[in-house]
Amino acid sequence: MILGKVIGTVWSTKKDENLVGAKFLIVQELNLDYSPKKNTVVAVDSVGAGVGEVVLVAQGSSARQTILTKNKPIDAVIMAIVDKLDISVKDKIEKVVEN
Repeated sequence: MILGKVIGTVWSTKKDENLVGAKFLIVQELNLDYSPKKNTVVAVDSVGAGVGEVVLVAQGSSARQTILTKNKPIDAVIMAIVDKLDISVKDKIEKVVEN
């Protein structure tokens, strides 16, 4: 699974008939402190996400396990909108000490 932020939309007037009605969003991967990574992915939105929201993305065969994406040619799906991350204080302190 990937933690990411929706940074844009892909518009496509012609696509496979199995993808008609699917919304494609551009997601930039994030570290656990919400800082951006370099990688991006285009994912089908199955939960009504929008630009600026933090989301979870499943890839590969797992991306075809939602009701919206079942048996469709999809490699990445947004399957959750993140409300909050809880990370232990110990992990944060260790990260500061390492740097």
